Amino acid sequence: MKIIITGGAGFIGSHLAEYLIKKKHKIIIIDNLSTGRIENIKRFKNKLKFIKADISKLGKWTKNFKNAKLVFHLAALADIVPSIKNPKKYFQSNVVGTENIASVSIKYNVKKIIYAASSSCYGIPDKYPTSESESIKPQYPYALTKNLGEQILINYAKIYGLHFTSLRLFNVYGTRSRTSGTYGAMFGVFLAQKLKKKPLTVVGDGKQKRDFTYISDVIEAFYKTIKIKKNLQILNVGTGKPVTVNYIVKLLNCKSITIQKRPGEPDQTNANISKIKKELNWRPKITIEQGIKKLLNEINYWNNAPVWTPKKIKAATRDWFKYLK
Repeated sequence: MKIIITGGAGFIGSHLAEYLIKKKHKIIIIDNLSTGRIENIKRFKNKLKFIKADISKLGKWTKNFKNAKLVFHLAALADIVPSIKNPKKYFQSNVVGTENIASVSIKYNVKKIIYAASSSCYGIPDKYPTSESESIKPQYPYALTKNLGEQILINYAKIYGLHFTSLRLFNVYGTRSRTSGTYGAMFGVFLAQKLKKKPLTVVGDGKQKRDFTYISDVIEAFYKTIKIKKNLQILNVGTGKPVTVNYIVKLLNCKSITIQKRPGEPDQTNANISKIKKELNWRPKITIEQGIKKLLNEINYWNNAPVWTPKKIKAATRDWFKYLK
């Protein structure tokens, strides 16, 4: 199946692309590399088609939608504070970009769009765990623009016959998580700080709870969504088992310092996942302890990985040929 992934060089997108390639799908990634990284797809880049393009501006990239069966729309600007400082930039990327994806999909008769939505649309919920029927109350421009993108796709699906599913993601973490920015993805920032042996920057008092969901579980949810038959589905993707940020610091075995709490952030995120369990027969498999162990193993690998100088490569090659003889 020919599948397009917008934002496919990013954290989640690269994992999704790698997974779909293993499932023998033909993958096209469209990414402007503003937050995504070529390094994320370097190991399997020769097995897909990569297009560097900005989806918020129509151009030659749209021709790649011809004969595509499915679009995973993950391209977006993230983070809270930058969205407050530059809301127009976020509107252009997350709203205009999404409308372009919807219009181009309709033009080329793409049958289905699967959208990476955000649980931030719930703002500060009235109920925990939070279900898909909870009121939408975005507290900052990033959350607003992600929800506006979702609303565009819902509306176009009703009018133009697109098959649409939205996955509202809760606090995804794992390998390849973005490490840049003081207010970037928490686990990515923590990993970068741990590698540099610096204290972890904890927002506020660290007592806030988050529904952390490991990347492999999230990718499985995306994959199962391909076969969903019901249209206009909105599904939470989380664990339903939130833990405190302080507990994460403890598991990482690091010292920490505090930074100012970000505006509009809830004290807790907690997904009600009863709907996705029923519709997709999906449930998370990786506990927070298991997920952090995987991350720590990755850190240990890179800390202990040999430095392959030309001299060492030559010596290893010589020894290998001796072994073959």
